Amino acid sequence: MVNIFYLCIMASWLDNSVKYVAGVGEQRAKLLEKELGILSVGDLLRHYPFRYIDRTKIYSIGELNENMNTSLVQLRARVTGIGYAGAGRKQRFSAFVSDATGSAELIWFQGIKWIEKSIEVGREYLIFGRPTFFRGELSLVHPELDLVEKALSRKSHSGMQGIYPSTEKIGSTLGAKGFYKIICNAWATAEQHITETMPQAVRERYSLMPLKEAIYNIHFPQSAEKLKAAERRLKFDEFLGVQLAIQSMRSDRLSKNNGFMFPKVGELFNTFFGEKIPFPLTGAQKRVIKEIRQDTISGYQMNRLLQGDVGSGKTMVALMSMLLAVDNGFQACMMAPTEILARQHFATISKQTEGMNLKVAILTGSSKSKERRHALEGIASGEVNILIGTHALIEDKVQFSNLGYVVIDEQHRFGVEQRARLWTKNQQPPHILVMTATPIPRTLAMTMYGDLDVSIIDELPPGRQPIRTYHYTDAARLKLWGFLRQQIAKGRQVYVVYPLIKESETMDYKDLEDGFESIVRDFPLPDYRVTVCHGKMKPQDKEESMRQFKEHEADILVATSVIEVGVDVPNATVMVIESAERFGLSQLHQLRGRVGRGGGESFCILMSGEKLSREARQRLQAMCETTDGFRLAELDMKLRGAGDINGTQQSGMAFDLKIANPTLDADLLQTAREAAIWILGSDPHLQSPQNTTLRELRARHAGKQRFDFSMIS
Repeated sequence: MVNIFYLCIMASWLDNSVKYVAGVGEQRAKLLEKELGILSVGDLLRHYPFRYIDRTKIYSIGELNENMNTSLVQLRARVTGIGYAGAGRKQRFSAFVSDATGSAELIWFQGIKWIEKSIEVGREYLIFGRPTFFRGELSLVHPELDLVEKALSRKSHSGMQGIYPSTEKIGSTLGAKGFYKIICNAWATAEQHITETMPQAVRERYSLMPLKEAIYNIHFPQSAEKLKAAERRLKFDEFLGVQLAIQSMRSDRLSKNNGFMFPKVGELFNTFFGEKIPFPLTGAQKRVIKEIRQDTISGYQMNRLLQGDVGSGKTMVALMSMLLAVDNGFQACMMAPTEILARQHFATISKQTEGMNLKVAILTGSSKSKERRHALEGIASGEVNILIGTHALIEDKVQFSNLGYVVIDEQHRFGVEQRARLWTKNQQPPHILVMTATPIPRTLAMTMYGDLDVSIIDELPPGRQPIRTYHYTDAARLKLWGFLRQQIAKGRQVYVVYPLIKESETMDYKDLEDGFESIVRDFPLPDYRVTVCHGKMKPQDKEESMRQFKEHEADILVATSVIEVGVDVPNATVMVIESAERFGLSQLHQLRGRVGRGGGESFCILMSGEKLSREARQRLQAMCETTDGFRLAELDMKLRGAGDINGTQQSGMAFDLKIANPTLDADLLQTAREAAIWILGSDPHLQSPQNTTLRELRARHAGKQRFDFSMIS
């Protein structure tokens, strides 16, 4: 993707090819484009450092040790000798250096002839590189060298040198020092072309650093305080562009009085509520249904995000709201990310509405011809009221008679364009309900999904049992087998989930095939039955395995995370997750939610290796301490950033964020949202002269979308 730099009105100059920057040239320009997507001078200046090295700090060799918390260091030492070792491709060149406190070896495997010519024995150098130790001896591989007198005579912009996101090819061609140098050269020519883009009133209201000063301090920090202010300004600019686009689309949507009207609560809804509902609704479910009801009589198209923890009853809310649509003469559809989940929804809804004047059909990628024909003909004629399926619902062949309501389950599992295709199934866009069982902190949800109204089910239905969670290492394997024997002897069932299907050469994790063999071979219970389910099985084989487990023809289901959502077996009371350190918090929480659905006490056992990273240990500990999905989401946000909650590309914000992070910078995102609402409140179309650059900023963000994704999420 070409990065468009929006720093100034004189954008044409900053759009000049990066090849004209001193130190780049034709070949390096091609490399920068291929590896980092950098084409222009502006792109280069918008390639921000991800951390900084204090180049004013010079270590003595004797100071360095294996336990130091630093990855790059700077030494001042004299070359005492040079030498070669090895031959051919394994040849290496070494320079031996020392200072008053000790000695070290500098090693090169590439560019040896050039390095040998540039090093003089007896001269003193500033040495910059990554320290490593072998048997107590210090070495630096491929360090940067500068003659001391040359380095000290050179004027530096800042004592802090930025370290930039790079690739192996860029690193071997330019290195950290070379990349920093071309940034310096780019700044020298671009500085005079950078003018302010933010209206003064906005800068003053939100205490923002001037743009030129921010760009300078992000690359060449003059102090820690100025670096922080520069980051805040540049992040604010990105977030404001996003929020101006989202809020403008929201205003545009709400200005069109084109929402389908569901004025009556009819026979289907009342019959289901009075006679069929399997358990009383919680207060939270009633509140959300009321919110949906208000949306569907407002005259505006509904666009609502429904958050609910695992097992909170979102599907019941979805069904009852779909019945509202059918009562008012419209069709409804529900799209799920996996065939297992789609068929689970189909079976549940068909059973719960049995005997009612309602036609429900299913359509998936593996639907047989009869099932497919029934679904396609039924929705085209209007005979089918509710269609449930997978991404097969967005195929061109799927044509509804009168689609008025769309439910998208586990919405983060679909790509943005997949979700957007559903509302093109009607000339007038249907009401949209997107659901997720991956809780997102409310403030973050309201800003990440700025165009959606947010509903939360924060109660569990009666009958849901608390789940006790434990973490064990492989040393406790025999203890685990004994516990599983006890549970199966009581008539209970067990899930055993693996991260991999087959053994991997690159990842040291437990795999399903070996685990299945181990259970069959070693599990000391004479009459237990085991079945397998994973993503590479044929759909009919997966379906048969799930049927066996649901109907208690199998005691143990050995599976991958394909059973993460949609599997509901009340008699299953134990979830064993092998190599649990491999999974993110939200996925662990989803898997745990497969148990605790019946009347029995339920357990989640997290198995891991002995050696764990600090982050993995924190995740597993958090799982043992709480079953609250929203608390886990907060921790996930701190530990892993946006990726594990909902990556911005997945969740619908198809925007180009270079420095801002929606989760780590959630407070600033909220501020930018408020700023966008304030700005648009007085100038809805950004027509005033002082908002010209904001209009351009909004257009660039909105212009990156092929659909109006605000309609979906």
